Amino acid sequence: MSKKKGDKKSKSGKKKDGAGLSATDLAPVITQTARSMRTALSRSLVESGLYAGQDGVILALSEEDGMTPGHLANRMGVKAPTMTRTIGRMEAQGFLERRSDGTDGRLTKVHLTETGLKSVEQIGRAVAECGELAVKGLSDKEVRTLLKLLKAVEHNLQSDEGNRD
Repeated sequence: MSKKKGDKKSKSGKKKDGAGLSATDLAPVITQTARSMRTALSRSLVESGLYAGQDGVILALSEEDGMTPGHLANRMGVKAPTMTRTIGRMEAQGFLERRSDGTDGRLTKVHLTETGLKSVEQIGRAVAECGELAVKGLSDKEVRTLLKLLKAVEHNLQSDEGNRD
């Protein structure tokens, strides 16, 4: 019994899931995986009243409360008008508030409210549950390898952004 060149098999004799994949498949696979992860996380956050993307704003503010909307937009990788709309919506929901800066009255800074602070724990639980679901069936070593590889991919893409002029 001979193997065809394209039929990669694991030690158990079963065809590997990644057989036939190449770097060309990377962008669509990562994009779809990120969408699936975001959808699963959004479902976990529904009970807390948060919408997609709002968890990132809360987590960023929990690390560094009192950012300007522009700094927050930059940190989240979105445009300022998008962040302004998000802040307005989250303010109406009671998760955060805008206050003028104590030293520079021209600046407005965004702060978590008590409700926003309480949601940090819920977000942490939802992120942990989503992560556990995502790696179900993978060994600890495979998870560490996956994370290492994804970080390397992100680093390559981040460092390449400065080279596109």
